[in-house]
Amino acid sequence: MKKIISYCLFLSLIIGTFLPTLTKAAVDSEFDPNNIISDSLLLDTDSMTLEDIQYFLEDQGSYLANYKTRNTYGDIKTAAQIIYEASINNYNCDGIKLSDTPSETEKNLKCKKIKTVNPKFLLVLLQKEQSLIEETNPTQRQLDWATGYGCPDGSSCNPYWQGFGKQVNSAALQFWWYMNYPKNYNYKMGTTYTFNNPYGTIETKNITATPQNKATAALYNYTPHVFNGNYNVYKLFKRYFPPTAYPNGTLLQAKGEIGVWLIEDGKRRPFLSKSALVSRFDENKIVEVDSTDLNAYIKGNPIKFSNYSLIKSPKGTIYLLVDNKKRKFSSIEAFKNIGYSTDEIQNASWQDINSYKDGAPITMTSTYPTGALLQDNITGGVYWVEEGKKHAIIDKSFLNTKFKNKSIIPVDPSELAQYDTGSKVLFDDGELLKSPLTTAVYLIDNGKKRPFASGEDFVSLGYKWENIITTSPQVLYEYPKGDILSNK
Repeated sequence: MKKIISYCLFLSLIIGTFLPTLTKAAVDSEFDPNNIISDSLLLDTDSMTLEDIQYFLEDQGSYLANYKTRNTYGDIKTAAQIIYEASINNYNCDGIKLSDTPSETEKNLKCKKIKTVNPKFLLVLLQKEQSLIEETNPTQRQLDWATGYGCPDGSSCNPYWQGFGKQVNSAALQFWWYMNYPKNYNYKMGTTYTFNNPYGTIETKNITATPQNKATAALYNYTPHVFNGNYNVYKLFKRYFPPTAYPNGTLLQAKGEIGVWLIEDGKRRPFLSKSALVSRFDENKIVEVDSTDLNAYIKGNPIKFSNYSLIKSPKGTIYLLVDNKKRKFSSIEAFKNIGYSTDEIQNASWQDINSYKDGAPITMTSTYPTGALLQDNITGGVYWVEEGKKHAIIDKSFLNTKFKNKSIIPVDPSELAQYDTGSKVLFDDGELLKSPLTTAVYLIDNGKKRPFASGEDFVSLGYKWENIITTSPQVLYEYPKGDILSNK
């Protein structure tokens, strides 16, 4: 009987690290050897899609971006596919009798499918162990022992674990075992240990640490010293995947560069045309940042089409793009009923299609497919009508900003009564708001209002005073308060 990764094998597979990837420098004051990464971060398997991993490797200029090799089952895959599948589509075969060289088909039939660890962590591990994220011309040895798995400090590597595919998959499973069976390993959460640092270029003296979570204990089980190995994990995570500084809906542009990017779901999406940008956003709200700040975001799918474009999927389905949503036409009759022409339709890839959220389908009875401002001609109340619902506008500031290019259509109350009542209209993420009663300025982020710590922080983050929208206290009251924004 044989497991994928048995904790019994660990004693013979104590894993070390290779040459450090950091030059000698002062230790980051925020580094805590007791709490290097959180459990939730290590186990966030949904942090990157396959496309995200590929984009990341390309952005870093990595050799792995174009590297294909055998995975742990002998199938030829790209490096991105191997990393993604090790994280998202793995197997726990504990207690299962398998052949000596089980195929993926055999494991799929006999074993339990599991997710293992964050693909971001596997990318960090590849750089920490063999510099493979930033290496443009690695040696075969670097590729064969990509995660340092089966290579104990001071001993030769076990040839059974040789190969990029085996290395990535085995490391992912090993950390899954650390997290699920922490009592079976040497280093445990809550216990104090003294670590030496045989490869440390920053610090070589012994260091005492008490792992405060399972993830930190797992790192010490994999690499039993602080410098440079586990310090590198901290530094690389901070460099490659820093906490998101700008909210969804922010337009960023690197200083001195032409391209404009939309921050969405923690990724930077490039606009491929001027019309795609200006049909949805105000160019005056572009925030200029250093290129290093921009490149800290994972690259997302490009934005190719203008707002209100008609696009067709490879399957032939026709959609109307409205802001960040795609609205499917339920039939060709519904398409013609709105008054569109087939000459306006543009072909789109599945990548283009999937980058938009699904909106309500457009049927023969749909009205105002791109949304409309309707005013009750008796009470004077104004509503935004979209996808079969009416949303009350509680302050005129919305008409001067969010809907400044929309005409108001007076209608009888009976028409408004046909629509279901939706939530009140609010400003989108990325907008800057203030009340006329105070000087406090807020950034809307994930539906919360986040106050700036100071005017200096506002300016240093790249925001412009002229983009602040003055709205009523009633509107600001609709948002819960978020964390203070600071550039420190």
